[in-house]
Amino acid sequence: MKKAIFITAICVILFLIVYLPFKSSNIREDSRGNAFAGSQKCIKCHASIYNSYLHTAHYLSSLPATEKNVHGNFKNGLNVFVLNDSQKIVMQKLDSGLFQTYYLNGKIKERYKFDIVFGGIKGESYLYWKNNELYQLPISYYTREDEWSTSPGYGLHFLDYHQSRSIRKQCMECHTSFINDLPDRLQTINKNNKNEEFNKSSLVFAIDCERCHGPAEQHVNFQTNNTEVKTAHFITTYNSLNRIQKIDMCATCHSGISKDKVRSTFEFVPGDSFSNFKIPQFYTTVDTSHLDVHGNQLQLLQSSKCYKFSKMDCATCHDPHQNNRGNDAVYVQKCLTCHNTPNHVYCKITKQLSNEALNANCINCHMPALTSQKISVQVSDKQPSIQFSVHTHHIATYPEEVKKMLAYINNN
Repeated sequence: MKKAIFITAICVILFLIVYLPFKSSNIREDSRGNAFAGSQKCIKCHASIYNSYLHTAHYLSSLPATEKNVHGNFKNGLNVFVLNDSQKIVMQKLDSGLFQTYYLNGKIKERYKFDIVFGGIKGESYLYWKNNELYQLPISYYTREDEWSTSPGYGLHFLDYHQSRSIRKQCMECHTSFINDLPDRLQTINKNNKNEEFNKSSLVFAIDCERCHGPAEQHVNFQTNNTEVKTAHFITTYNSLNRIQKIDMCATCHSGISKDKVRSTFEFVPGDSFSNFKIPQFYTTVDTSHLDVHGNQLQLLQSSKCYKFSKMDCATCHDPHQNNRGNDAVYVQKCLTCHNTPNHVYCKITKQLSNEALNANCINCHMPALTSQKISVQVSDKQPSIQFSVHTHHIATYPEEVKKMLAYINNN
């Protein structure tokens, strides 16, 4: 009997020695550390919110470049971007993936794989890996035109396109939730201005749940083991933050590109102070003509009377879990929650429009879609460049936009 127990004990010990290391080696830990759960663990309790979030710009900020996620046309005749008589780039589906192939005088000169998709609303741009470095592919997809186009920063006439646009960590900080540097490269980069190298396996795609709610592993474990507890523990909810903390969280990506960085915003957790990561560029008075509508939303909003004379924050108008892009009616209702008294809702063109038309066009008049000077694309060498328009966050009166809107309404 004792011998049987002894043999059983030995077998159990051997099983634990062999099985547990094997099991743990097959569980991929979040590259941000043990405190992070990963968004997949959020689905069990928050499925409806998660499924809605999958359609938002935050989720689409970066994805793996699969056939599902790349929306440009690869059919013959629609997959070619002609640079000039001697140069063209062809988008191709090969057995090993999706590629952009550069031809010079009919011969293949370069071929690079679609590895990462950036964007997905107004358009898509693509990155490829070259060893441990990231580069932007020269051709992007422009949604409104449903055409391939030059990527921002590229011209129509280039030979060494693969060396033109390296992707640095600052780009990744606003398009992904995490990626780690290769540490032995940091000194070389700082001294010699070399391209940054990354640990590919550390990449966390999209702006995920924990980027805005903080590390969630402790929260997941607690709520899983205490299902009777309905209040959230060990997680940051948006409503638990004060106004400055709410604004600071959004500011990490929506305040323009700052050269005056203190720390990587990958280290930012909700409740932190923005000034500990970037040198603040907030102003009491702003020359809005020098702030581009793309990327400077925070400064533009803070320069607005609506912001100064209220307690509004970004989530007053934006639900990060819902895709309300293009649904002006939703945003108009947000305006009317404050502008809902006879004196407050007064508009100088009240007598020229019906109440229905007036209420439907708050956004078009006071936050018009203005052209970004930072992003333009080329759809062919025969046409002028196309520029992106973005709704400005400087809430004000724009006389020229009002004239356009009135003319449109009166003609329709």
